Amino acid sequence: MDFLADIIGTGPGAFLVLVAGLYGASLVVLFATGLTMTALNRRHPDRKIQKRQPTHDALRDIRSSMMQLMITSCCLAIGLYAQMRGWTLFAPVALSWWSVPFFFVLSLLLHDAWFYWGHRILHTKYFYRFHKPHHMTVTPTVWSNDAGSSVDTLFAHSYYAVVLFVLPMPALVFLAHRLFDQVSAAIGHCGYEHFASPTARKPWPLLCTLYHDQHHQYFVYNYANYFSFWDRWCGTIHPTYDERVEGFEELYAGERD
Repeated sequence: MDFLADIIGTGPGAFLVLVAGLYGASLVVLFATGLTMTALNRRHPDRKIQKRQPTHDALRDIRSSMMQLMITSCCLAIGLYAQMRGWTLFAPVALSWWSVPFFFVLSLLLHDAWFYWGHRILHTKYFYRFHKPHHMTVTPTVWSNDAGSSVDTLFAHSYYAVVLFVLPMPALVFLAHRLFDQVSAAIGHCGYEHFASPTARKPWPLLCTLYHDQHHQYFVYNYANYFSFWDRWCGTIHPTYDERVEGFEELYAGERD
């Protein structure tokens, strides 16, 4: 954390600087990823997952995403500021050949569990009203990922506010996880399958865009964020997922022939 403290200090104003910097970076990632995937989708219209076209206004999703990213930025800033001030249980470990991959993968695993069970809770009768705005996009687009309610955002991203209190993860690894989360989630909502491969289906646990697209399409399947094992263990993976991934692999092979 020394590099952040050296730049912005550790006083009360540093928290606001953190929020502003993280929010600005989040907006850059939002539009860079969105525009890149939109261009890629236009080049490969045959890779569209659902036949139906989006019926919602993309500008509505963008406005909502910009609001929700402020909440996410506050969650990130809480964790980073607490670590800077020494309020966490453990000081962050130094960056090294082992700490970077170890804490990156560990944080993905922990966040995936947090996301899966929080997502399941959001689909219960009492909490679904907070998640419903996000599911108004039955056919998602790359702009749909962060669009929704503030409660919905907190269920997914309060992880960033608490994890550094108990995990001595280096700040750069923490930020790398968040960058990966935002980009992969945007791709997961883009509506076109560009990354299907054997590693995205059984017996591998990794996911591709189809995974979350099916969640929007069918509502009661594919709750996880990065990996499929929670859905496989709990019986909530869509029964056609693996078969459809293989179908996209065959489509790619046909394009190359």
